[in-house]
Amino acid sequence: MTHAELARPSRKQRVRTLWISDVHLGTRDCQAEHLSQFLKGFQADRIYLVGDIIDGWKLRGGIYWPQAHTNVIRRLLTMSKRGTEVIYVTGNHDEFLRRYSKLILGNIQLVDEAEHLTADGRRLLVIHGDQFDVITRYHRWLAFLGDRAYEFTLVLNRWLNHWRARYGYGYWSLSAYLKHKVKGAVNFISDFEDAIAHECTRRGFHGVVCGHIHHAEIRQVGEVEYLNCGDWVESCTALIEHWDGSIELYRLAEAQARESERLAALHESA
Repeated sequence: MTHAELARPSRKQRVRTLWISDVHLGTRDCQAEHLSQFLKGFQADRIYLVGDIIDGWKLRGGIYWPQAHTNVIRRLLTMSKRGTEVIYVTGNHDEFLRRYSKLILGNIQLVDEAEHLTADGRRLLVIHGDQFDVITRYHRWLAFLGDRAYEFTLVLNRWLNHWRARYGYGYWSLSAYLKHKVKGAVNFISDFEDAIAHECTRRGFHGVVCGHIHHAEIRQVGEVEYLNCGDWVESCTALIEHWDGSIELYRLAEAQARESERLAALHESA
């Protein structure tokens, strides 16, 4: 059984909202197969695509678009056709779409930011977050350089997980591990969170849902609820709002571990 099959829910789960960000379709490290299986497991009233869904930066240098990436687009279109409201919030890697902001095509909207009202009445700002990254805004050459270094880490990550899969281990993100260990990365994440929380406070929001830094987290930053979707390149994470307004952080690695434990228990009882 493949990791994607292990991550697949046994039946569709009915939820109020899904948030995913930083899919980076058009790159070799996009975990499109895992994302397609994740989406197949849910029936949602609304799904937010919180930026960097398509990687326009990478596509400028050449086309890489396998069938798995098309399958993600087809899955989102199918969900839209079946009644799910799809709100695409633009990011910096798909900034070419910002010229079409406020475009509405059926159940699909294209926006630069959105406001989400949870089932329990909290107002959340939904924004990709590149607007609060000083490097991305004011030092684009440094952002591109950092992107190249990040790609090298992802190549190592791909190689490592190939061998982990060969020996029966689940997905593990080297790049996510490094973010927790490198002081500069930890400080950058903290500064980003503080900046975006300050903006929410200024505008009267209870919280924010964002992406951009590929670091999934739910935590309180001052008076603001900070929720980051993570990504589908290294950590394979998403946010899920249930019908009572509670928001859960989904992690593929944890879902795989739970499914492995369930299968092991079934095997032992057989």
